[in-house]
Amino acid sequence: MATTAASSLQMATARPCMSSSRRAFVSSAAMLNGNFKLASWTKLSSACHIASAQPFHRSFTSSSLKMDKFVTKAMAGASENKPASGLPIDLKGKRAFIAGVADDNGYGWAIAKSLAAAGAEILVGTWVPALNIFESSLRRGKFDESRVLPDGSLMEITKIYPLDAVFDNPEDVPEDIKTNKRYAGSSKWTVQEAAESVKSDFGSIDILVHSLANGPEVVKPLLETSRKGYLAALSASSYSYVSLLKHFLPIINPGGSSISLTYIASERIIPGYGGGMSSAKAALESDTRVLAFEAGRRKGIRVNAISAGPLRSRAAKAIGFIDMMIDYSSANAPLQKELSAEEVGNTAAFLASPLASAITGGVIYVDNGLNAMGVGVDSPIFEKLDIPKAQH
Repeated sequence: MATTAASSLQMATARPCMSSSRRAFVSSAAMLNGNFKLASWTKLSSACHIASAQPFHRSFTSSSLKMDKFVTKAMAGASENKPASGLPIDLKGKRAFIAGVADDNGYGWAIAKSLAAAGAEILVGTWVPALNIFESSLRRGKFDESRVLPDGSLMEITKIYPLDAVFDNPEDVPEDIKTNKRYAGSSKWTVQEAAESVKSDFGSIDILVHSLANGPEVVKPLLETSRKGYLAALSASSYSYVSLLKHFLPIINPGGSSISLTYIASERIIPGYGGGMSSAKAALESDTRVLAFEAGRRKGIRVNAISAGPLRSRAAKAIGFIDMMIDYSSANAPLQKELSAEEVGNTAAFLASPLASAITGGVIYVDNGLNAMGVGVDSPIFEKLDIPKAQH
């Protein structure tokens, strides 16, 4: 069974895709980052102490790890007696649901971590066939190093929900999926059921994050993409967000925030990012604007998308040229450095906070400025120009 992906180039999974063996799965969130554990946190301050969230819904035990490098604390004040300084990101008392977390090196995980550092309670939705492995890894402490927050505590996930965002309700699920052994033992994993479960357990949320995508034919040029593959990419990568917001909107508190992840292939030609995925990202960005109007008028909910640059990840490696894209970005972007997942996570924390109270319907680029470039300055055509390079 072939695994396909494009991340930060951005591929991930809402679900497995149809293939000769019925489905191909790209694990975890759209745009994964293998360097998540090593990259330093950018400045993310919070006036609150990290919320002591309830433990994982299964008994996860782990020991705290010492940070071996400097990180900026997630709260401006280290004690209640010391007033907060600067302009803090304070999400204490807020609850977030992040759809598309199945390991510790994706954008979904990075966003969860930044939101937790700012004080939010974390709930996640995990693709059903990946659920057991994800929970087992958490129980065994495999992700403990990745869970360390800037203050030295460990990020807690209050509850993990099974989720397959390609199916809106139980009536949409075909019989072969219902009887698939990879779904055995799990229930209430359609979008409607997940929203109902969260409502039953917690009543409401404040932040919704869509961090999943999938294109079964992503490695095919558009001219070679089948109708089935094209529509599957749109279903998993863009309509899944419409469905999530539709079903979760009734339980998002007024003034809340909804965030999705996109990629610049929506508006620029990225050869190799095929199978209808560029079209799916374009649809996602268009939907972001319409949803911002509709959700804003109905409940004052802000809706934004983050367009991130290329990142090294397990999913991105599946399409075969992620290393080239990272090298290209480093050579041509205004900021000559490799993008980290934390930078995307911290942008999400900002967008979810009151500091972004007037920002909605936007696509925020987090790509070291690559989106602003009109030419590749590493081209031999420009070799005689005195183009400045980063001083390391």
